[in-house]
Amino acid sequence: MQRNSIIKIAFLGFCSLLIGCASQTKQKKEEVERPNILVIMCDDLGYADVGFNGSTDIITPNLDKLAKGGTILKAGYVTHPFCGPSRAGFMTGRYPHAIASQFNLPPNTEGVFLDKGIPRSEIFMSKVLKDAGYHTGAIGKWHLGITDEYHPNARGFDDFYGFLAGGHNYFPEQYRAAYQKQKANGNKAIFEYLHPLQHNGQEVSETEYITDGFSREAVRFINESAQTEKPFFLYLGYNAPHTPLEAKPEDMAMFPAIEDEHRRTYAGMVYAVDRGVKRVVDALKENKQFENTLIVFLSDNGGKVSKGANNYPLREGKGSTCEGGYRVPMFFHWPKQIQGGSIYEYPVSALDFYPTFARLAQATIPTGKILDGKDIWDDFSAHKNARAGEYIFAMRHRTGYSDVGVRKDQWKALRIQQEPWKLYNINEDLGETKDVSALHPKVLKELVAQAEVWSTTHQQPQWWHDKQTSIEWKEMEMPHFEKTFKID
Repeated sequence: MQRNSIIKIAFLGFCSLLIGCASQTKQKKEEVERPNILVIMCDDLGYADVGFNGSTDIITPNLDKLAKGGTILKAGYVTHPFCGPSRAGFMTGRYPHAIASQFNLPPNTEGVFLDKGIPRSEIFMSKVLKDAGYHTGAIGKWHLGITDEYHPNARGFDDFYGFLAGGHNYFPEQYRAAYQKQKANGNKAIFEYLHPLQHNGQEVSETEYITDGFSREAVRFINESAQTEKPFFLYLGYNAPHTPLEAKPEDMAMFPAIEDEHRRTYAGMVYAVDRGVKRVVDALKENKQFENTLIVFLSDNGGKVSKGANNYPLREGKGSTCEGGYRVPMFFHWPKQIQGGSIYEYPVSALDFYPTFARLAQATIPTGKILDGKDIWDDFSAHKNARAGEYIFAMRHRTGYSDVGVRKDQWKALRIQQEPWKLYNINEDLGETKDVSALHPKVLKELVAQAEVWSTTHQQPQWWHDKQTSIEWKEMEMPHFEKTFKID
């Protein structure tokens, strides 16, 4: 072979090597690019009240488009069947029972707001992401503490717009008039659902139906974040479709075939969320942020069936440790990393978001921070069971006793209403209708034993959702776990 040919081949090989290295460098750079993280959380949304989970009467075209363009999580769980404890678990990565937050914070029915909140010793995911260089925002419902030290701005959020309590009325002209009237009459216990909204601690005069107001503020935050050259973390906590059932007439008009008044109003409230999600997505696209934004959608707990929700095929709803209480509609959408049109059937817990987000954000979890969830990203991406052989717990305290659910793989042990423990193959029996404990007594015994071990991590509650419950808890010397975990 001539010398020139040898040099030419070597040169071409060297160029190929450079191109290959450049390609690998580009790929590596793309792999480590940190995403924006947008969590959209509804309040009391039923499992079957979105099109991507089989709704036949409520339409959610914008949510469905995102869900089908990403991955639908069919077995997504939250940490509690009530609002406040569920949100506490999401933000801290801890079961709320382990941080003395297993009850909703009480409303201000006695004239004062309780000077308590999620323990300051618990570092919120928002703080971890902020410390990693993220621009952080919370919009909508908080329900994790009213006073300054528990305020969103004190828990890692640069920007907060919304309300701090457990709920709110929806039409400003209605709640503002009621608030002013009670204030003029000297009422010191004005119901928290009537209080003005706020922006970073300052009262604001909202003019829109508040679901629309929250969507507007989410768009504002996205627009402002685009100017910072930082990735963002936005927690968009809609209070819809939580009571009071209040919808705009034009949204209700989308559902003329729904005869039940509660259901039709509820449908209008869900539709308003869906409209808002479109505005948010449009803002992401306009700012060229859509492709690299991880959107996580879920509800804080199951739908309230007495107020229009549908959790089919799950059993019961909000407040229950049956599947309908804490198994919720959920999806992940991230065009750069998630291939659309897929379904993830394996269990995922909202506890897993904290470590997973931290990993994606290249954030440092503080030394000593206890987490009850795990980083699921690799297994999720590979469509493997990220929680194989692991447990997902739920507990709701009632008057004198506790309801418990514990799942591991296909098995779920359940005790409600002081009935004997029962066992279900949850993969084959979503409705929890066929007790198979007699066929698998060892499985039931193991699950109950693990739930009892889990209960040893619990703390006595810092608060109760009302005064009567606090009295009963003390008089009955709750929680009486020696009775809860007894297999009859």
